[in-house]
Amino acid sequence: MSIKIENLVHVYMPKSPFEKVALDDVNIEIKEGEFVALIGHTGSGKSTLIQHMNGLLKPSSGRIIVDGVDITKDGVKLTDIRKKVGLVFQYPEYQLFEETIEKDIEYGPRNLGLDQEEITRRVKRSMEMVGLDYETYRHKSPFDLSGGQKRRVAIAGVVAMEPKVLILDEPTAGLDPKGRDDILAQIKTLHDTYKMTIVLVSHSMEDVGKLAERIIVMNKGKVQLEGSPAKVFKEVDTLESIGLAVPQVTYLMRALREKGFNVSDEVYTISKGKEELLRILKETNK
Repeated sequence: MSIKIENLVHVYMPKSPFEKVALDDVNIEIKEGEFVALIGHTGSGKSTLIQHMNGLLKPSSGRIIVDGVDITKDGVKLTDIRKKVGLVFQYPEYQLFEETIEKDIEYGPRNLGLDQEEITRRVKRSMEMVGLDYETYRHKSPFDLSGGQKRRVAIAGVVAMEPKVLILDEPTAGLDPKGRDDILAQIKTLHDTYKMTIVLVSHSMEDVGKLAERIIVMNKGKVQLEGSPAKVFKEVDTLESIGLAVPQVTYLMRALREKGFNVSDEVYTISKGKEELLRILKETNK
């Protein structure tokens, strides 16, 4: 199960005074089981790109191949593609509408025509996957929950469709620190424990550095950089030139190197930064 994007171009309002090229010859591949982060300044094309991955937007030109199927061809049943590639938009809790959490999560599976036994199995499993106890929360109103819990319910509604790929657009936007940490922990669990392929759109370089295996950097509709966090976060000047940054701990390590300390230039998480600082202290005290 992979998503291959070849020579993708998307133009909004073509042949009008408001024509805008949102994606310009994009070529990327999301491989099965990967955790990929998609970053870029506002207007870089991130949201447009992810909406092509399950056929919500049709390209002006180029191909999107999902699980071996070219979804840009006429006659492809996009509802089948959307069962495989789930997309969680920003502030998904605004889409909650049922009177209980259970009913909200089972809405998607019920529309697949599944029997009640299978629907209940999916609801239980998806609630477990996002860290919500089924018996405790099933009869509660989603509108009585905290912001972070509402978002977990919304994510569970997509997970209950049992997609192979889960795309999340700024899943921590607007949450308090605890809600943010809870959501990130659940996303990590979906990848590590349940082997789900994750595509995370985020403005937080700290979150990206901590979670992603590979980073794709978008700029003006093109792929500017691509690679591991260690590789991408070495390109400080390039990232800053397009309105991005690197994790704060990476800036700290760079400042220490400029002061003459022998620290790694591949530090982008707090835990790794702590290891480097402890190593320096040990060497200094010898």
